[in-house]
Parts: sequence; structure tokens; C-alpha cells
Amino acid sequence: MAQLSPALKQATPVQAARGEGVHLIDTQGRRYLDFTAGIGVTSTGHCHPRVVAAAQEQVATLIHGQYTTVMHEPLLRLAERLGDVLPAGLDSVFFANSGSEAVEASVRLARQATGRPLVVAFEGGFHGRTMGAAALTSSGAKIRAGMGPLMGGVEFAPFPYAFRYGWSEEETVAFCLRELDRLLVTAAPAADVAAFLVEPVLGEGGYVPAPQAFLTGLRERADALGVPLIADEVQTGFGRTGRFWGHQHTAGLTPDVLVTAKGLASGFPLSGIAASSELMAKAWPGSQGGTYGGNAVACAAALATLDVIEDEGLVANAAEQGGRLLEGLRKVAADHPGIADVRGLGLMVGNEFCTPDGAPDAAAAGRAQGAAAELGLLLLTCGPYANVVRMIPALIVTPGQVDEAVGLWAEAVRSAGR
Repeated sequence: MAQLSPALKQATPVQAARGEGVHLIDTQGRRYLDFTAGIGVTSTGHCHPRVVAAAQEQVATLIHGQYTTVMHEPLLRLAERLGDVLPAGLDSVFFANSGSEAVEASVRLARQATGRPLVVAFEGGFHGRTMGAAALTSSGAKIRAGMGPLMGGVEFAPFPYAFRYGWSEEETVAFCLRELDRLLVTAAPAADVAAFLVEPVLGEGGYVPAPQAFLTGLRERADALGVPLIADEVQTGFGRTGRFWGHQHTAGLTPDVLVTAKGLASGFPLSGIAASSELMAKAWPGSQGGTYGGNAVACAAALATLDVIEDEGLVANAAEQGGRLLEGLRKVAADHPGIADVRGLGLMVGNEFCTPDGAPDAAAAGRAQGAAAELGLLLLTCGPYANVVRMIPALIVTPGQVDEAVGLWAEAVRSAGR
């Protein structure tokens, strides 16, 4: 009898039977408050009725219309509808299945458009697990270990993780931009750079928002080099941070290429990149495609997701409830010195655990995350040392559910500290 690979490691012991909004129900009927949202995927909650109805209707009409063979209405409608939410000027889209595929598509586009080989990524970034995406990832050794050599043509620059450096945000940004400038005259010669690739908030790397001054500095340097700035919005997009896109917290910033996935279709596999028509036209013929990309059912679910986000005001709700969550978690941290930092944007919040001497404390984070699961609150860890417990509920979360989660978290932290 076949079984799942032992390399798959579960963060919780829950075997889910069904999902309802911000809750998962296991096979024994126990209800859990799900603050993982499938790693930020179920943006409109589990099984939102409008998403379910759209998918069911589409399944009965056309399941798969392979998009380099035929066109279909959900694909064309979604491309058009995304124009309402994409940054101005990003008017051409390409769809794939996963975030990793979309990241690799963005890099392929940048290299073909510029004729240059190097991509500068940033320490702590997570861009996927496929060979190309893993080469761009430095959020943790487990993504890269034991599978080299990886794709070449990648150099890493520091990301302004002020808590880690122990400096002010201003000092950290200045240092990171100086180090980037140094990289451009050493290991990544400016004339060879094809793109900068950055997450507006580090995801797997620890839930660290990029300071506005840093992103502005990247924009300035990309413009000076004449290369694309790629924003990996796989986790930060579709309202997660309290703006529709995470980069929109930086006034006046527009990336040249935007990568999206996760919350795009409320759980159906769908990803994409967006760029200007002028830039997208520089992709070589045949370089974009895929058997399942732009699947009709996934596109229908994405259209319904956009409707729900707009009609239910979920971007504003993410901002409001994210502020409430951050405030509650900081109050918990004030009573527990082991939580050394609480940070985030919108409904993307991390709690960093450290020992009294400031070292990462993965054991304490793991105990707290495990205790929370026992109490009925599902959470995940992240960060290079797995010492950050992250909270990413669906955008539909209510004030009462936020308060419930904070209360359960406080109890879990107390229990784990005993």
C-alpha cells in the first residue's frame, strides 16, 4: 500500500474533515480556529459560498481548456478584471499554477528582456521550492540543502531586518543599501544585473516588513540600472497586509513585475505575473505556457474571490483587524519576556521568541505553537531558526475571532512557559 512521503512534516496533528470560514473541523468533529489559512491561501475563508458556487458552476461547464490551445471565458474575464486592482501600467498578465512557477516566469522575463544574467535577491526571502525558485531563496537551509548545485546567476544582498541587527530602522536601511551598492561593484556587476527580486514582507524569513525607505532605495537603483524591480507578492497580495498589494504601503512605489498566487483564488491552484505590455512583449516566443496554467475552475474561483474581497470590504477589514491583532499580541508579549518582538502588516503578524541573551529560541516558539493547537488555535512557525510564530487568518476574520485567538495565544504562551 502506498503512503505519503515521510519527508512531509505536519505543523499540527489535525486531520481536517471540512472548513467553514476561519474554522477547520477535524474528523472527530472538533472545531479549530484556523490562523494559518492554508499558509495565507484561503483569503476569503474556507469554502466561501460564493467561491464554492462559482467553482461548482464552472466544473459543470468546462474544467480544463488548455490556454495555449484554446481560450476560455474565465481566463479572459480574469485577465480583464485584474486590471481593476493591479498597479497602473501593469496591464499584461500571464497565469501559472504555483508561486514558484510565477517567480521563475518573472525571472525568465527579466533575463530575456534585459539580456543580462544576474538576479539580486535578498537575505531571508522565500520564493519557492523548485530548482530555480530555491536558488533565489534564503529563508532557511531546508529549502536549499542537499539538492545543489542550484541555478546560477543569483546574488544575495542584506534585507533590513532591524531586530536581528539590533539597530534602528534608519540605520539598518542605510547599511543594507550601502551593502547593495557594494555588491553592484563586486559580486554582482551592475552591467550584468537583470532584476531585483524582493518580498514587501519577508514571509518564511520571519514576517519582517520591508521599510519604505528600503523599497524606495531599490526602486531608485533599479531605475538607474534600467532593470525591472520584481515584487514577490505571493503571500502579501490580495489584501493580506491591509492594502491590496504589500508594496502599496510605500507611497509612490510601483514594481515593474508583480508576482501573485496564494490568496488569488481562495485555495484553487493559480498564480500569475503582471507587467507592462511593453515589458511582457520582450518575453521570447514559447517561453510562457504550461499544461494547467489558467485553469478554468481556478479562474472562476479567482473572479469570485475578487467579488467577495470588494463587496465585503476585506482589504479594509484586514487593516482594521490586523491592527487589533497586533495590539493584542503586543499586550501578551509585554507579560512574557520570551517574546522579544511582535511585528507585521495587516493580517500577517509574527511573534519572535528569543532567550534572555537574545539568541533565537525555536524550542519556546515550538512549545507555544503546539500548546496553541491543543487549545484549538492553529498557527505556524517561520524564520531561519523557526523561532517566529506567525498568524495569518482569513481576511473575513471578525473582532470577536481576533480577541478569541489572542486569548488562546496568551494561554498557550503561559502553558508553554511552565
